Amino acid sequence: MAIITASDGTCLFYKDWGPRDAQPVMFHHGWPLSADDWDTQMLFFLQHGYRVIAHDRRGHGRSEQTDIGNDMSTYASDVASIVAALDLLDAVHIGHSTGGGEVVRYAADAKRGRIAKVVLIGAIPPLMLQSGPNPGGIPLSVFDGFRAALTGNRAQFYREVASGPFYGFNRNGAEVNQGLIDNWWRQGMSGGAKAQYDCIAAFSETDFAADLEAIDVPVLFLHGEDDQIVPIENSAAKAVRLVRDGRLKGYPGLSHGLFATHPELINADLLAFVQGD
Repeated sequence: MAIITASDGTCLFYKDWGPRDAQPVMFHHGWPLSADDWDTQMLFFLQHGYRVIAHDRRGHGRSEQTDIGNDMSTYASDVASIVAALDLLDAVHIGHSTGGGEVVRYAADAKRGRIAKVVLIGAIPPLMLQSGPNPGGIPLSVFDGFRAALTGNRAQFYREVASGPFYGFNRNGAEVNQGLIDNWWRQGMSGGAKAQYDCIAAFSETDFAADLEAIDVPVLFLHGEDDQIVPIENSAAKAVRLVRDGRLKGYPGLSHGLFATHPELINADLLAFVQGD
């Protein structure tokens, strides 16, 4: 397997396809998944001549199941280690959900010349958790429920998430795709329970406002308007106002997993942004 060692010695799995002299596009997956969640997009961009990279976040997929460093700052440091090891320049970073938070934390402090553009799909910034300054957020009790469900029966919990709100398959008239459900469950169960448990706090409690304000490259927000996991009103609709050069495109009726259920729509919009000025 292709492995890069992070600064604290943690082994990180990654995929790296395509011409080494082509512009790199790096993908960052959501919780509790792996780089495999981006296979459709990686093949699409590979066919358009790009170099495509995706990694399994520490504790997820084929990366080391560490019980330390499961926080956003360490995730961003891991990204920097991969970027440096592969010497990625002028890269486009695309993050979904938790991976969007990882991208924002990395991009806020990325070395000049390393990053060209950012895409955030159904992403968690600026802050998921409900608080005094963030009354529209999600109550802590919801995330405590995630932790209890993961601890009690992780396999069943993941089946319920994948077959229900993640892809919107719990909506009346939804066209259920069993392959997506099975693949989501496979990816989730391949990771470590401790890292995935800790990641719940990382994705729900991290405040990215300062990171968003520090990003100095164009940022595209793509978000399903029927996202039941990361509602658009408290995420992308707020985050786009914090970046220097941002644009938001919402998709009526689409879910949190919109790039998997509707790749023909999302891939076209991704390519247009990557190729645009």
